[in-house]
Amino acid sequence: MLETSARLLRLLSLLQAHREWSGADLAERLGVTPRTVRRDVDRLRELGYPVNASPGTGGGYQLGAGAELPPLLLDDEEAVAVAVGLRTAAGNGVEGIGEMSVRALAKLEQVLPHRLRRRVSALNAFTVPMVRAPRAQADPSVLTELANACRDSERLRFEYRDHQGAATRRTVEPHRLVCTERRWYLVAWDVERADWRTFRVDRITPRPPHGPRFAPRTPPAEDLAAYVSKGVSTDAYAERAVIRLRVPAERAADAVPPSAGVVESEGPDSCLLHTGAANLDVMVIHVALMGFDFEVVEPPELTLHVRAIRDRLSRALGE
Repeated sequence: MLETSARLLRLLSLLQAHREWSGADLAERLGVTPRTVRRDVDRLRELGYPVNASPGTGGGYQLGAGAELPPLLLDDEEAVAVAVGLRTAAGNGVEGIGEMSVRALAKLEQVLPHRLRRRVSALNAFTVPMVRAPRAQADPSVLTELANACRDSERLRFEYRDHQGAATRRTVEPHRLVCTERRWYLVAWDVERADWRTFRVDRITPRPPHGPRFAPRTPPAEDLAAYVSKGVSTDAYAERAVIRLRVPAERAADAVPPSAGVVESEGPDSCLLHTGAANLDVMVIHVALMGFDFEVVEPPELTLHVRAIRDRLSRALGE
């Protein structure tokens, strides 16, 4: 009986770790016959686990979604990763996630073995987080609704508020959610504007019903993180510039968050910063405060603003 119970746990772990298994693969992993696998699957179903089976040579077993959340099996590394992730989730800019994370963490730590609890405690006791408070928080239910629409390739309808608070109705074909340290964004094909758009999730209010389903389009870029970064740091502004920073790209990237610009490597000692601002004076100050030597690549007008600010500072120093 003990051997059977251990095998059931092993079978459940395999089903939770892989989208679909063939009966032969499961039998080989467990060291039993396909007939035993079928009996064990039936036992899991009796315990409330929704194990789906598809017939035929290409069929197999898959753990489906049930009416209730069944117990999950985590190995040591997975349990530690989940516990640490829950402890740091409060700083990720999702409204209410702190309280939910604490509740989930309390349940997890209650059943963690002592050796794993010590590892989690050590990681948290000797780690100092350095994250900024999120500017705007995204509603978890909205994130879930958007993620489901992306997964199901289902048209999405919502009200969108711009930076001035004006609201418009949008119908989009959602593609992916992209998160930064401080905000969440939805990348989607805007049906009425016939073009790709990036939307801040905290400005989205879903307006169901959604649908119908659509055939996924080729995304606007392979690197969606860079695509969103360029959109929110450069394309969204009236004034745009390319500036050569006299430091390696890796060093510049540490000082330039994705919402402030896109860093492009140019060589071992320099890189190009693509950025934008409301006006060129603000851009000069922003780049100067980075603390790097720089050179204006474009536009030429930016050089004139650099000189004007230089002269202004010189006069302030009485030079």
